[in-house]
Amino acid sequence: MEINRSIAEAAHLREQGRFSEAARIYEQVVRAAPSLSACWYNLGFCLRHSGRFEDALSAYQSAIDRGVSEPEEVHLNRAVILADQLRRTGDAERELHRAIEINPRYAPAFLNLANLAEDAGRRDEARVLYERLLSFEPEYWPAVARYASLRAAEPEVSEALCEGLERALARFDVSPFDKASLAFALGEVLDRAGRFDAAFAAYDMANGFSRAASTVRYDRGVQAGFVDRVIGAFPQASPKVDHGSWSPVFVCGMFRSGSTLTEQILAGHPRVTALGEFEFVPSLVQGGLAPFPESMATMSEASLSEFASSYEAKVRALYRNVDIATDKRPDNFLYLGLLKRMFPDAKIVHTTRNPLDNILSIYFLNLDAGMSYAAVLTDIVHHYREYRRLMAHWRTLFGEDILDFDYDAFVAEPEPNARRLTDFLGLDWREECLAFHKRTNLVKTASVWQVREPLYVRSSGRWKNYERQLAPVREMIADLLTEEARL
Repeated sequence: MEINRSIAEAAHLREQGRFSEAARIYEQVVRAAPSLSACWYNLGFCLRHSGRFEDALSAYQSAIDRGVSEPEEVHLNRAVILADQLRRTGDAERELHRAIEINPRYAPAFLNLANLAEDAGRRDEARVLYERLLSFEPEYWPAVARYASLRAAEPEVSEALCEGLERALARFDVSPFDKASLAFALGEVLDRAGRFDAAFAAYDMANGFSRAASTVRYDRGVQAGFVDRVIGAFPQASPKVDHGSWSPVFVCGMFRSGSTLTEQILAGHPRVTALGEFEFVPSLVQGGLAPFPESMATMSEASLSEFASSYEAKVRALYRNVDIATDKRPDNFLYLGLLKRMFPDAKIVHTTRNPLDNILSIYFLNLDAGMSYAAVLTDIVHHYREYRRLMAHWRTLFGEDILDFDYDAFVAEPEPNARRLTDFLGLDWREECLAFHKRTNLVKTASVWQVREPLYVRSSGRWKNYERQLAPVREMIADLLTEEARL
């Protein structure tokens, strides 16, 4: 009876999102009754959401060892931790293969295997996996959308892809969430086929479904107020306080501004380790630093030193011999004041591109619901202006440590601009930096296939294909475009 009460209490805490507290109770339960496989599973879930990833793996394994129902799902959960948090891709793939051995028609395992193959640049393998999945689950909509995007550039299949996507979008039994993915894929196929008016209509439809699938709405007043508060919390550069000799390089800017390409250029240098979209800073802001930025008013140097040491420890746990690490989270531009307090010597690479191309690219991408500004063109414009306002402030504080790396300039003249990048970081020049399309490291962003190709120019000036649809946006940012033209 006591165990049942504890299980009920833990479940209540879990449902409230109080994962650390729930985990402590589940740990007590499984010590008292180790045969309860479902409690081991729930413990693993809570540990994972508490950031205790190795402990979560152990708990999930205990659930499997004790005969948990649907063990293929537990292997899938282990694979997600191994791939996303611990960067152990080979181990993640083995977990997914084990899930398929248990259940040969387990669609989520095939989908995740195909996603990992895409992240690693293994296009043919990803295609085969999607086709195997769709052979027994033809209405598994996430796979339908991903498969269409994978083959969007192949003209011989574009008509069939469009027809299949349009049939799915016409159905009444497909959720708005799935329809958003399908419509974004349709837009991509049409765009690559040069059918620009139809493509824009598809992307409009996709963003409409995104809005319908989410309760999160972009609040312009809230965003402007946040930027005001950040600027107020960091009115001037603080005196440098040494928190250790090591500093990462932060690559940031608007989403879809070339940050993935920039990191892949640097990853060609033997001294550089690409972290990708490292979660440490957003997790810190939402956790130990909440409410941010108000918490900075009373933040001690000892705490900042502790955060910096924790950051470094997490990096070295993943990459033991790291020298220079690049942290490529575009939205870290929101936190540069904090980052320069933690790492006073940190260099900032700020990625930029033509504003119209940037805004269009965001609108054409199926971003997370938390980025609610992305589903409305005028909201993207507002968010873009607030980003520019905040970056202007950071330049007044840390200008000598910020390099603007322009995507369009790089496309026009690759080597001189790549050399500016390596010179800024004090690195000797390596020709391998321009061989970014040959990298075998995982790329877990929407740019996964762009950076697997030799340099191309089709994304620079892409907005001209949609000049009519973007006319209102051009008027809204006319001053920014005039400013860009002067530079």
